[in-house]
Amino acid sequence: MARIFCIPGIIFLLCALVLSILVTISLPFLPALDFVRVHFGSGVATTGQGMTELRFGIWAPCTYDNEGTRSCLKASVAYLVSISNEAKTANVVIGSSWTRGLAVHPVATAVTFIAFLLSFSTHHMVTLAASLVSFLAALLTLIAFAIDIALFAFVHHEIKKLPDVNGKTTTSAAFWMTFVTFILLLLAGCTVCFGRRRDRMSGAAAYPMSSTSRPSFLSRFRRNKI
Repeated sequence: MARIFCIPGIIFLLCALVLSILVTISLPFLPALDFVRVHFGSGVATTGQGMTELRFGIWAPCTYDNEGTRSCLKASVAYLVSISNEAKTANVVIGSSWTRGLAVHPVATAVTFIAFLLSFSTHHMVTLAASLVSFLAALLTLIAFAIDIALFAFVHHEIKKLPDVNGKTTTSAAFWMTFVTFILLLLAGCTVCFGRRRDRMSGAAAYPMSSTSRPSFLSRFRRNKI
């Protein structure tokens, strides 16, 4: 692959891989990397104990109380969260069907890692595979981002159902890191693809042109000398 395209492609994939790995670790292992947060003001909601903030990660949700103490559920592929108002007259449940899809993030990370390894090769077929795998990783990341949006919309809708609870639902760091990862993977796939095409065009131009000249139109009417 042309070096001018090779290096940026590797850099894009490296950045995408680092972001994707961080997102995959998520809660409860990295407290700052969650997808959706709910900040509670008046009418503090409860999940068995008072809390001021609720965070949703890939592996577990975490709650924070007035003193900033963090409490997380046991890490698992899918989890559910039950939320009620302070008077416990209303209750909403964020079921496991809405958090199970977050497991697409680790799958996208694994595919991104494969694309990153393939991007170091200069063989035409391997670079084509690197481009295709990059686009596959971008597709999986887009699916994961769509799941994140669905989770945010559902949590926002359910929190509004609770009476006397002033809850504000917002997106968080991992949510936007996923979007940036998607953009980087698209750029990486296009860069690798354009680099391969440029190599093919330069290879075609390297073939020598035929030196045989075609006879002119007027030469057909000239009489041959005896």
